[in-house]
Amino acid sequence: MNNLKLFREVPLGLRFQSDDETLRFSAFDIERNRLFFLSSHNFIYTSHLSSFHEKGAWSNSSLSADVTSVDLEPGDLVTSFEYIMEKEALLLGTSNGLLLLYNVDANATEIVGKVDGGVNCISLSPDGELVATITGFGQILVMTHDWDLLYETPLDDFPEGYHVNEENFLPGRLEQHPISWRGDGKYFATMSDVCGSDSLHRKLKFWEHDSGALLASSESKAFAGEVLEWMPSGAKVAAVYDRKAENECPSIVFFERNGLERSKFSINEGINAKVKFLKWNCSSDLLAGVVECENYDAIKIWYFSNNHWYLKHEIRYLKQDEIRIIWDPAKPLQLICWTLGGQVTVYNFVWITAVVDNSTALVIDGSNIHVTPLSLSLIPPPMYLFSLKFSFNVRGMAVYCKNSKNQLAAFLSDGSVCVVELPSIETWEELEGKEFSVESSHTEMVFGSILHLVWLDSHTLLAVSHYGFSHSNDLFQTSLNEGGLQGFYLQEIELECSEDLVPGLLTCSGWHATVSKRNALEEMIISIAPNPAAKCSAYMQFSGGKVTEYISKSGIRGGSPEQEYQGFSAPCPWVSVALVGSASPSKPVLFGLDEIGRLHASGRIVCNNCTSFSFYSNLADQVITHLILATKQDLLFIVDIVDIFHGELDSKYANFVHVNSRKKEENENYINIWERGAKIVGVLHGDEAAIILQTTRGNLECIYPRKLVLVSTINALVQKRFRDALLMVRRHRIDFNVIVDYCGWQAFSQSAPEFVRQVNNLGYITDFVCSVKNENIIEKLYKNHVSVPCPEAANAMLVGGLQNCPAGNKISSVLMAIRKALEDHFTESPARELCILTTLARSDPPLLEDALKRIKVIREKELSHADDQGRMSYPSAEESLKHLLWLADPDAVYEAALGLYDLNLAAIVALNAQKDPKEFLPFLQELERMPTLIMQYNIDLRLKRFEKALRHIASAGDSYYDDCMTLVKKNPQLFPLALQLFTDPAKRMPFLEAWGDQLSDEKCFEDAATIYLSCFNLDKALKSYRAINNWSGVLTVAGFLNMGKDEVLHLASELCEELQALGKPGEAAKVALEYCGDVNTGVNLLISARDWEEALRVVFMHRREDLIKAVKDASVECANTLINEYEEGLEKVGKYLARYLAVRQRRLLLKAKLQSEELAASDLDDDAASEASSSFSGMSAYTTGTRKSSAASTCTASTKARDSRRQRKRGKIRPGSPDEEMALVEHLKGMSLTVEARLELKSLLVSLMMFGEGETARKLQQIGENFQLSQMAAVRLAEDTISNDTINEHAHTLEQYTQKVAIKWFSNTIKLSLPALPATQENGSYASEDWSMQYSLCFV
Repeated sequence: MNNLKLFREVPLGLRFQSDDETLRFSAFDIERNRLFFLSSHNFIYTSHLSSFHEKGAWSNSSLSADVTSVDLEPGDLVTSFEYIMEKEALLLGTSNGLLLLYNVDANATEIVGKVDGGVNCISLSPDGELVATITGFGQILVMTHDWDLLYETPLDDFPEGYHVNEENFLPGRLEQHPISWRGDGKYFATMSDVCGSDSLHRKLKFWEHDSGALLASSESKAFAGEVLEWMPSGAKVAAVYDRKAENECPSIVFFERNGLERSKFSINEGINAKVKFLKWNCSSDLLAGVVECENYDAIKIWYFSNNHWYLKHEIRYLKQDEIRIIWDPAKPLQLICWTLGGQVTVYNFVWITAVVDNSTALVIDGSNIHVTPLSLSLIPPPMYLFSLKFSFNVRGMAVYCKNSKNQLAAFLSDGSVCVVELPSIETWEELEGKEFSVESSHTEMVFGSILHLVWLDSHTLLAVSHYGFSHSNDLFQTSLNEGGLQGFYLQEIELECSEDLVPGLLTCSGWHATVSKRNALEEMIISIAPNPAAKCSAYMQFSGGKVTEYISKSGIRGGSPEQEYQGFSAPCPWVSVALVGSASPSKPVLFGLDEIGRLHASGRIVCNNCTSFSFYSNLADQVITHLILATKQDLLFIVDIVDIFHGELDSKYANFVHVNSRKKEENENYINIWERGAKIVGVLHGDEAAIILQTTRGNLECIYPRKLVLVSTINALVQKRFRDALLMVRRHRIDFNVIVDYCGWQAFSQSAPEFVRQVNNLGYITDFVCSVKNENIIEKLYKNHVSVPCPEAANAMLVGGLQNCPAGNKISSVLMAIRKALEDHFTESPARELCILTTLARSDPPLLEDALKRIKVIREKELSHADDQGRMSYPSAEESLKHLLWLADPDAVYEAALGLYDLNLAAIVALNAQKDPKEFLPFLQELERMPTLIMQYNIDLRLKRFEKALRHIASAGDSYYDDCMTLVKKNPQLFPLALQLFTDPAKRMPFLEAWGDQLSDEKCFEDAATIYLSCFNLDKALKSYRAINNWSGVLTVAGFLNMGKDEVLHLASELCEELQALGKPGEAAKVALEYCGDVNTGVNLLISARDWEEALRVVFMHRREDLIKAVKDASVECANTLINEYEEGLEKVGKYLARYLAVRQRRLLLKAKLQSEELAASDLDDDAASEASSSFSGMSAYTTGTRKSSAASTCTASTKARDSRRQRKRGKIRPGSPDEEMALVEHLKGMSLTVEARLELKSLLVSLMMFGEGETARKLQQIGENFQLSQMAAVRLAEDTISNDTINEHAHTLEQYTQKVAIKWFSNTIKLSLPALPATQENGSYASEDWSMQYSLCFV
């Protein structure tokens, strides 16, 4: 569904050497891009094709060319004209049989051969290796380009004994016989006469190039003229049938290499029409032909798709121009035409999609436009819904679809303009299969040859036309061109309809057109696009990519980089304007695709390998939300418009290139197009959310990308169109939880009544209920397709705020809200009841008891026969129960029935659950024989509802007290409930003691002691406190037991020894001093606990001067030990940090090397990548990757043992291991001083100052400060480097970081220390040792 649009046309004229001179032949030099023309006076004109693309070339009337001449004998004339690229010379054949090689650059002519009978035709093979010549005597000569004759064979089938000479040569053989080569040069085809036939029948012959053997020939047919053209791809050979005998116009017919006719089509002209030339383009998809009609010659371009030949374009010329055509051998959409009078025109075409903004396909086919509304039905081409028939062939069109108006303007090959107003698309189904004739608009003015046409508003067209060239005006408009216009013009065409618009019908006539404004153009316009953001405005792109805005009232207004309409860096034949921006007003953005595949937008290049693009809008105001583009790698990308302007294209879409990465992404952000070369032709907007692709074969494929479907679904949810959202989810198999999760289940729970009201289908609601899950689908399954809504959007869905949201989990809350809405909205019916049962069964946890209660009510109604008429409003109990059993686990339903203590209901459930009666009937019969409370107790025990079981057995009487105790002992969580149920102290105390025993068995001695105390069991309480070495609790309970002094002293001595053995010298010292009265032992224990200040206090309190020296000696010894430890610690910090920096540097170097190797290997296919190499890169000791393989997926006992050993050895530093770097960092962090160590250091410094050991204290303080600063600096340096990919050898040093940490730490310490510093001496040291003591406090 594409149309061929002419976007650039440059007509230039050759300056002849004489007035009566005409052009006869042309040739093309593909290597140097030159055109050669031979005139009737044997002048050769050489022109470069680049002259047509130079800036300002279109405004020049003449074509610059080098002129040389070829000298021939009198009476001799050129019959063939070809360019030999290998010789860089022209090959000319003459009527006298001369083969001339003309070197254009040297202006030298060489006779390379002569043939008898004259040269009829010369054709070069595509590879330039062979030269095929047909002589005037009907002989085929095949030579090499060095003029060595390979073979000679007759063209026609002459009878035996027939000698080819000038005397017996048949008259009339001066007409030219064509030769056409296949694209690979292996075969060539000729057209020859049928000997012995008086008719004009001919046949095609197919020859081998190397031997000249005849491969095949066609049947004798009435071929028209000498037209023969082999498709470059080699599939078909085109010729022309003369069908005058059938009273029909000529047909173009296609043959296969075996001589069999393959297909044909009519040219749809008059009977006397004649096809003069046929030419394939280099890609074999377009066939151009020159057709001689009654009053004009026409260039027609056909295109084959889906077994149908479309006439895509027609350009008319005057008959006296004798138009000739050639395709550019390298550019498949560039056509070169020239006339006898020397006008050379270069036409540049582009394929544009036939699908317009409202998803309607308007396909041009000759004088018809086939209309297909894709939003109603995806009708495959060449079929269509209805057709518009015009008086002449259509060259181009423009569509206007705004404000429910659908208008079509088409410009025809005769220069006229036609306008059609279409009804609303919803009524088009009534037009199926019809054809509507469209009349040309009435005008008294000349429109010229229209190149571009767009709508400015519903009554104004903007057109680019040219006047004064050979095909600018045909016979119809020649008399109207009285103004003598010349060149290109930009003109506004005002439209007015004299007929009234009838709803549901087409307005095909009564239109009047007038040129209201006409401006001469100084630059060539290659595209025009209407501005959707402003009325009567359009953007025009000039040949250099510059874009200006046209406003109907003020003409052309130049654009600038500061304005919204920015130009392109290269000419873009495909231009579209998108209205973007959620805020009002939206702004227009120009998108352009150039000929090398670069997609431009807003002054930047979006994609470098784009083949086609389109836009998608899910909003009613046609604001574009997504860009859809296809790449040369056959990948389809769906790009959020906001990502283009936020600069997130590289991060999200990887420059639109598929890289074969060794680590495959979980969710790819593109779609692989399954058929090579397929392109985007259209998009279905809104809730349809579809992309239409057309393959190279012509088939249409409609896909629904997950991203667009989710976007349209979420858009419907935001607009609270729940039914539309649910239908889209069902149609495209999207997880139903999207409806709940996008704005949160709290918001959806409040909107549940509206959801039920809109859906109004119990089957759909049941499907939805069965699909609700607790996980958030948006954040998991669809996180790469849609973004989580902003809090404002979520809050907008809430009515009354979060305080009104239901509590609980997602499933239960949502289903409860749905259940309430069902009860309120739907009247009682069997379907409603089953849907409510579904909500109960699907809750989390399932509310099976509530569901069974509802079934029980239905069963009771059935048994009572109270309301026989109301039975139609609910299902049967059996149906309800089977529905519940289908939704839930039958065993769970059976247990829930037991939990209702309804044995009859439990029996019915068991029977419907297909349980064995031998299993459940004896159990139910046994329960039926029990008293009610005992039955309930046994059912609760079976269902493990122990709290209910305890309540029931406790209510059964005192005879079941032992059963209560047994139940509570087996289930310790019941002790608090038992204490509530049994308030009698005689029954309560055994429970307390049993609870204490249970806690003791569980090693919870603290709680056990408390429980024992509450039941006055002091002996067990004492044992519990003793078990956890709670000396205060033990001695307190000893006081409650009224122990004697000796017993307490003995107990305290044992506790002191136990605490000392457990490494708690501080607590042991308290027991020794307070209960044993042993000062010596207490002081020694305080020294062991390094509580120096407390030890001095106790010594002075008991006036034991003999112990002062012991305390002093111990403190000095401890200070020396700490000094040694800090010095060793400083050395370790330096070593660990140096090792860390070395390991980190090596890791970074290896990482960079691996990244460069992966980048170099990313262009390789996955199959070619080495598996061993991939495993090595994933398991390197200096990478964080993990090796994943099929073998690694199986967990064995050896693997578990290895993992456990790694966990035990994690704290060790193993050189060369993958964890060495992090182990070094963790070890450095673990070397910091703990709070206890800092408190001990403070106490030691204070005691040393008290003992007069100031020098020792100062040394200890200094080394401790250095150690702590070095450790902090090393940790900070490691944290800074571990997050960077570079290490600075000068900045990342321990000395630099130590200074930084010291400055920061010292400033913070001064702020938190004493308000003033003591005075200093002249040398900078402090006058007294008070500051040393104060600073020690700061250090701590």
